[in-house]
Amino acid sequence: MPKVKVYNQKGAAAGELQLKKEVFGAEYKPALIHQVVVAQQNNLRQGTKSTLTRAQVRGGGRKPWRQKGTGNARHGSIRNPQWKGGGVVFAPKPRDFSQKVNKKAKRVAIKSALSRKVELGNFIVLDEIKLKEAKTKQMVKVLENLKLAKSVLIVTDVNDASVVRATSNIPKTNTITAELINVLDLVKFTHLVITKAAVAKLEEMFTDQPVEKVATKVAK
Repeated sequence: MPKVKVYNQKGAAAGELQLKKEVFGAEYKPALIHQVVVAQQNNLRQGTKSTLTRAQVRGGGRKPWRQKGTGNARHGSIRNPQWKGGGVVFAPKPRDFSQKVNKKAKRVAIKSALSRKVELGNFIVLDEIKLKEAKTKQMVKVLENLKLAKSVLIVTDVNDASVVRATSNIPKTNTITAELINVLDLVKFTHLVITKAAVAKLEEMFTDQPVEKVATKVAK
């Protein structure tokens, strides 16, 4: 079972934590992680862009000049794509970019990404995160104590408004709860700072519970 050090907000060691191998010691599956990340990014797309084709642009019903004799190139409409104000070739239209990802595949990808963080040493566990005030400088001080300058994902067990507010103005840093953990954020940010309570919550969420066998009565 993987074991990591636990730190306090001052950056000093505060013990060790034994992680569940099922969640934080899973096999690294880059292909599955890539598949889930692409699906998440596509699901974020609105798909509302729309431009007009040649047939949809108003006007251009008259031939701009006669076919021969003017010395100009032949044109049939001023709404052709090569004209200013004309239609767009292969015009983009509204479409649905969403992709479905099976729940089981998503869970496996999250456990794989979490395990990769532990393997690379980018998994930092804090005993707790408590700020006296919701000030950016206080959160910056915590990250400096942990020797983390940027690209940090902070995971808490519950939504702490003071931590969220103190982190919102720090570049390349984001705060989410354990319930909202996702592969895209795990890949996007280099370092993962997580509280002990959030680790326990993740282990509870992603530990496969054994299925109880229910005895069935056979009718005679």
